[in-house]
Amino acid sequence: MKKRDFLKLTGLSSIGLLNAGYANASPLEQTPEVIPSAPKFNMSGYAAPKIEIVRMGYIGLGNRGGGAIQRIKKLENVQVKALCDIRTEKAEQAKKTFEGTEHNPKVYSGTADAWKQMCDQEDLDLIYICTPWSLHAPMAIYAMDRGKHVAVEIPAAVTVDECWQLVQTSEKTKKHCMMLENCCYDFFELLTLNMARQGYFGEIIHAEGAYIHDIYDSFFDKSKRFDLWRLKENQRNGNLYPTHGLGPVAQIMDINRGDKMDYLVSMASNDFMLQARAEKLAAEDPEFKQFKGKKFRGNMNTTTIRTAKGKTIMLQHDVTSPRVYSRLHVISGTKGSAQKYPLPEAGPAGSSAGSPEGRIAQGHEWLKEAEFKALEQKYQPEIVKRIGELAKKVGGHGGMDFLMDWRLIDCLRNGLPLDQDVYDAASWSVIAPLSEWSVAHRSNSIDIPDFTAGAWKTNKPVDIALSQGGNTGVKS
Repeated sequence: MKKRDFLKLTGLSSIGLLNAGYANASPLEQTPEVIPSAPKFNMSGYAAPKIEIVRMGYIGLGNRGGGAIQRIKKLENVQVKALCDIRTEKAEQAKKTFEGTEHNPKVYSGTADAWKQMCDQEDLDLIYICTPWSLHAPMAIYAMDRGKHVAVEIPAAVTVDECWQLVQTSEKTKKHCMMLENCCYDFFELLTLNMARQGYFGEIIHAEGAYIHDIYDSFFDKSKRFDLWRLKENQRNGNLYPTHGLGPVAQIMDINRGDKMDYLVSMASNDFMLQARAEKLAAEDPEFKQFKGKKFRGNMNTTTIRTAKGKTIMLQHDVTSPRVYSRLHVISGTKGSAQKYPLPEAGPAGSSAGSPEGRIAQGHEWLKEAEFKALEQKYQPEIVKRIGELAKKVGGHGGMDFLMDWRLIDCLRNGLPLDQDVYDAASWSVIAPLSEWSVAHRSNSIDIPDFTAGAWKTNKPVDIALSQGGNTGVKS
């Protein structure tokens, strides 16, 4: 009996059952084929009313949030009105960084639901979420239900059900839900997107992406991971962080805007490192006793995806093995190809900043550097022309974080569709729980839900020409 028929016969494909308790289901019980009713409103290409001054609140002021509040000070036409972190010292420290600026944010902290108080009480346009993964979807859903647009760190959700809830809430409220996939704004990724749009690679056949980053020690560092949250997440076995590699190639392949991801298969190696270290620490530190006897994600996960139009994507994830950093970015078309990583001179993770780390080819050999530079000049994306050099100076993973923030605020101010909508947030994030299911089922294939409910066939690609907007000022 086919899996889909089995799910129907067991009644597990009922949307009522799904919403009743799916979020706590194990990968063996998940039923990602569930397709709810048609969308109430298509958020792809939706232009919300203009917001002249974007009033913002931040939730989570640790590693990512701490950097985000530094970048926002460089943008005009924004007002930071609220800061929230469960740790009072983090919130107060963040508030001090705004001294001497026009921002005077109110602090919400000290309790697990302080963020709800912020969403309920503050007159905000945008909530910027930088918390542990398990809080992303609940916070985004709550904020949208209270009339706020949402920008949420990756992944936007950790279960299939949460992905559907994000979509349904965004459609219901007509509030944007953008996942902050900063790698879509890295310089080589933007260059290859523009080249693909102009037909340089021909018809795209295949793409590859990865997140290979040795952050093994940080999982066990209590000063870096509040409540050891990331070690807890790594008890799930799949590609837990797919969107850095997937986001840029999904845009290049017009996923959700002309094509869609159809199904995936996923395979994981054994865990050769995490459990051993957790067991060792459990014998030494009472805080680690909760991990004694627990299983962890395998070192390397490889997930392959086939699209409705017969194209393929390969994604890899390894954040424990001692390997050189790589966000592999491969584009293969009928006329040419591109590849980023390995870097010609390996530098700190995320330090690309537009250096010629990428390679382009239209045959068996990469183009020479002078030829590459000519192409780079010819196909330089408009956003890079306008603020690329400034973004490198402001920083944030070489400037891509600043490009992302600038573009988000510019779209909200000018009433423009966002580059990444809620369907992207859901479909890119859902790869993690689906890969868990596949790994748990001997790498069997699993369908990827169509969060657009068929609208992918007519949705238009994102405008990368900046034909509108582009007028958000930057402070010196």
